Amino acid sequence: MFKADITPGLVIRFSTIALFVTLSIASLIFSAYMFIEVNSTYTFVLACVFLGIALFAGFFNVYASISYFRSYYYDKYINELSKSLKPLRSFPTVAVMMPVYNEDVAEVKKNMLRLRDIDYPKDRIRYYVVDDSTDAKTKAKLEAFCKSNRIAFVHRDDRTGYKAGALNRALKSSKEEFIAIFDADEYLTDVNFLKDLLPYFHDENLAYVQTEKRFAKGTFFSNTVDLFDAFFFKFIQPHRALNNTAIFAGSCGVIRKSAFEKIGGFPEYVIEDTFFSLESDLHNFKSLYIPHVYALGRPIVTYTGLVKQQWRYNYGDTQFIKYFIKRNAKTSSKTRWSSLWAPMDYWSHGFGLNYLSIVLIAFTIMSVFVSFSTIPFVHMTITQIFQASYISRYLEIFGGAAFILSMIAPAILTKIYFGSASEGLMIFVLNFALAISRAKAALAAISKRSSAWKPIRVNKSSRGNIRYAIANTKTEIVVAASLLSLGFVAFISSNIAGWIWLSTYGILYLFATVLLYKYG
Repeated sequence: MFKADITPGLVIRFSTIALFVTLSIASLIFSAYMFIEVNSTYTFVLACVFLGIALFAGFFNVYASISYFRSYYYDKYINELSKSLKPLRSFPTVAVMMPVYNEDVAEVKKNMLRLRDIDYPKDRIRYYVVDDSTDAKTKAKLEAFCKSNRIAFVHRDDRTGYKAGALNRALKSSKEEFIAIFDADEYLTDVNFLKDLLPYFHDENLAYVQTEKRFAKGTFFSNTVDLFDAFFFKFIQPHRALNNTAIFAGSCGVIRKSAFEKIGGFPEYVIEDTFFSLESDLHNFKSLYIPHVYALGRPIVTYTGLVKQQWRYNYGDTQFIKYFIKRNAKTSSKTRWSSLWAPMDYWSHGFGLNYLSIVLIAFTIMSVFVSFSTIPFVHMTITQIFQASYISRYLEIFGGAAFILSMIAPAILTKIYFGSASEGLMIFVLNFALAISRAKAALAAISKRSSAWKPIRVNKSSRGNIRYAIANTKTEIVVAASLLSLGFVAFISSNIAGWIWLSTYGILYLFATVLLYKYG
């Protein structure tokens, strides 16, 4: 599987690795510069903290590089596996379930009717609308629609366990052998969904098959948001699938009912899919990822929608870290991981969005302390750069190089893999704009006070509404204003490097307000 045949695709993967490794090395070299210039206990502590952050970021960069590299081989692996499959001789029963919660009724109707076009014997498939709607009119319309189209309607009056609780309840009454789940906003694009996926279940230890999830094309903003998921499904998910830790992503997948029951259903958390994937692995089941899009989700066209999505993801990921530690401690002596990579996959998944927010905020805080420390930041001529006596100042350059690389890396990667450098730059900006919201989500999960940390207050007239933008990004504005003010202090103190550093960070955090104003 891992023959080193040199192909253009492999060269691109090696180039990607070189980019991430260079980014990590640049940060570490700047750490070395700080240690060279230590002149007090205070600056020594700063150097140690910066080194710790750089090592933490470097670990994730190296891990990402490994994922990118190993994902190159997955297409070959899955193609060979699919060639060994035999067409279905008999057709097992399938429950196609669509969980809904106060969704647009017209969209639910359209997408559910499209699911009935799945190419599969009609007497072997049953459709369910699993409704948690609290709006009485929505519930009534959905119930009437289901009744007139012979679709099972399962409703409950409380939202205990969220989506997981709704599915667990519906599945108690279902008798089908397999479960296919689609979200209410997903429109089927390939009717061969079941005939393509069910043959993989000839392996009786296979618990679920997950397919690639993408959003429909829309605006520049929504297409950029789509790339958040695209990077995961193009690179991280294939790497995980090779380790038998492919994440069940909540929809566009098929689960074996008997495995579902042995696992104990969906753990009732806000990101039930990640928890379910872990439980599947701990119960020694196999999982599989198919890099093919069978349905397209509704694009996220507003910044408000993105904040709510990222809030839910990071809130759930933070819960998952605690859950993973407890479950791993209880089962490690009895259960063997499917691969040596498996625990690392779950650690990295739980810390994923936390990493993006914590590292950015930590580097921001460090930039303030370093800028106003006694560690020198001086100008050099071109001649001085190449003189050995200026080696410590030369190392200083790598601080700027690391920041510039972190900015252009997404642009390079999106250009190579998705044909758009501009969307990569937008991803860089979005990570800063979302950093504080993600951090708040983590704090809400840790403190178990989700109601005290509202992700955003929804306003129908949010696009182009400056009051709405300011009211929902007060923390970001305070942080940005503080950094810009400190940058000005650095400037009038002739600390040009500190001025550039702090002002750039301030502008990046201010993008939260700008994006909320522009996109609503």
